[in-house]
Amino acid sequence: MSERWTIGLIFLAPLALLAALYAFGLSIPVPTFGRSYVVRVDLADPGAKIGLPEVKGPQDVTRPLVVIDAGHGGHDPGAVTSGLHEKKLTLAYAKELEARLLLQGGIRVALTRDDDQFLVLQERAQIARELGADLFISIHADAAEVVGATGATIYTRSDEATDADAAALAERENRADEINGVELADQSDAVTDILIDLSQRKKQEGSREFARLIVREANSEIRLHPSPLRSAAFAVLKAPDMPSVLFELGFITNPAEAERLSSPAAREKFARVMDRAIRVYFARQADL
Repeated sequence: MSERWTIGLIFLAPLALLAALYAFGLSIPVPTFGRSYVVRVDLADPGAKIGLPEVKGPQDVTRPLVVIDAGHGGHDPGAVTSGLHEKKLTLAYAKELEARLLLQGGIRVALTRDDDQFLVLQERAQIARELGADLFISIHADAAEVVGATGATIYTRSDEATDADAAALAERENRADEINGVELADQSDAVTDILIDLSQRKKQEGSREFARLIVREANSEIRLHPSPLRSAAFAVLKAPDMPSVLFELGFITNPAEAERLSSPAAREKFARVMDRAIRVYFARQADL
């Protein structure tokens, strides 16, 4: 072989090796050799109707319906500390309350989620509205930078928060598209304002009454925050059609409280207290 050919092979061999490696890389299903890599995720149709959960309990539709919302879920774990995920804790409490209500009878019950599913805030309230709920209870667990923060808090909806802590927890509220079956888009601004005001006023009165009943029933069994009744503009409580509360179980950033809230005994106490408060609330409504 001539010297010219030898020199040519020396220069061409690396190029041939690179070409072979590139061709081999194309057969491997990973982003390599500078190839672009696209991940495609199928999204739900934004106009699709929300799947409604099963309503359990009496078949009599005149019986009151309680919709229980376990906060967070799916890719949203909520507060996380020492391996405890808020989304798992809230689901366990929601299922405990559901079981208690069904055991005692006379009340229909539905869960916005019964597994590790993600729902946006608007979907949670919409589920309750489409089911025609008489009461909506959203369950959460709190987190705080203050060491030793403890106690349960019951929130109702208000445009003005009771304090800075309540405001920090609340989401920005958006006006609902429909009030008590009346399409707001078809109404004048003046009529819309009246409909919202009247419906919200009635709903807020019911929410505050129910929250007070929870505190009354919980005093002897559940550790409450020093200021257990608070309000803020929570997006999940924005539906004006039904009384609704957000129950913060306690502070899972407090190790001692997290351990206590994780116990079956704590879940049973919560369900027992809420069951009593719910039944007293509906009994009072029946007398009106």
